[in-house]
Amino acid sequence: MIRKWLSIVGIGEDGLQGLSAIARALVDQAEVIIGGDRHLAMLPPDDQREKIVWASPISTSIAEIIHRRGQLICVLASGDPMFYGIGVTLTRQIPIAEITIIPAPSTFSLACAKLGWSLTEVETLSLCGRPASLLQSYIYPGAKLLILSAGKDTPAIAAEILTKRGYGDSKITILERIGNIHERIIESTAASWSAIKIAPLNAIAVNCIVDSGVEPLPRIPGLPDNAYHHDGQLTKREVRAVTLSTLAPNPGELLWDVGAGCGSISIEWMRTHPRCRAIAIEQNAARINYIANNAASLGTPNLQIITGKSPQILKDLPTPNAIFIGGGVTAEKLFDICWQALSPGGRLVANVVTIEGEQTLFQWYEKVGGNFTRIAIQRVEPIGKFLGWKAMAPVTQWVAIKPKNFK
Repeated sequence: MIRKWLSIVGIGEDGLQGLSAIARALVDQAEVIIGGDRHLAMLPPDDQREKIVWASPISTSIAEIIHRRGQLICVLASGDPMFYGIGVTLTRQIPIAEITIIPAPSTFSLACAKLGWSLTEVETLSLCGRPASLLQSYIYPGAKLLILSAGKDTPAIAAEILTKRGYGDSKITILERIGNIHERIIESTAASWSAIKIAPLNAIAVNCIVDSGVEPLPRIPGLPDNAYHHDGQLTKREVRAVTLSTLAPNPGELLWDVGAGCGSISIEWMRTHPRCRAIAIEQNAARINYIANNAASLGTPNLQIITGKSPQILKDLPTPNAIFIGGGVTAEKLFDICWQALSPGGRLVANVVTIEGEQTLFQWYEKVGGNFTRIAIQRVEPIGKFLGWKAMAPVTQWVAIKPKNFK
């Protein structure tokens, strides 16, 4: 039988007295206690056991825990260790059979209890150690957001993002030291937020209210073209929506966006779910800046951007679940490298607008099959004092599914 030597105990602002009998027993029997300064300060002053404060980078402390495998170790964590907590990191490297986890109420649960919000109807995110621009992809009219702050400056940063996005009327509630006897609640709107001294330990609740005249961005693929900064290399809105539906993103999957242009396909792939991942590959240095700026402004700052020419740059990248080729299909050996790299059951989608591109796609089709679709879009534009239809360049789309038994 495997011995459970590592315990991860969630603890609230009420300290040791708030722990259950089981959680308190795990703390008491531990030989080594690990946690932040705030958590270790909750222990009795005369506690003589070995105590370890989290190091930076935290991977150093994780290695130390693994090195001590077999000792009775207790990790003190804030609230629920498996909700944006250290428990997630530890269980990725240590088998759960060796761990006991006792959660306390999460900050999100405590905040909902204070506000009267249903946790099932709330968007939750953490900005601890993460770019603040992640917030962008969670904003929509009527959204209720609960945000774990990175520190005392996070509320002001969130208020600025909301205001610039056109959600200045949004109601912001700051919950400091929630669960502590010194708990404090501060209310404001995003636009009227002023410099207030905020405790480093705080959470932010936002009721998103869109300003009058502002067009909200949809959560589904097909953002307006003017949502992007670009030099003309943009997959247009209607074609983009069709392309994302063909790529069929699932949570946790990885996309290669080859010839990414301004990054619209990879950005909207990632916006479909917080766990969707993407790599944008682009050789034009100016467009790399467009991709980075668009990713930040549209809430996907974790988009990986690689500068280089396909297909050489594609070697040794992580295995993708889907590949989109929006430019450069005629590059020599591009198909061979992409098809070989694609995971079994993965999707390869390519869009072209030239005869030469169609000829290349047909050669690929002769090798592995697939399906062709012609996408023809017309938009109304003024013709003198009247309106008329103006056709966009038709797009030929080819999609192939790699067989699961492919070798």
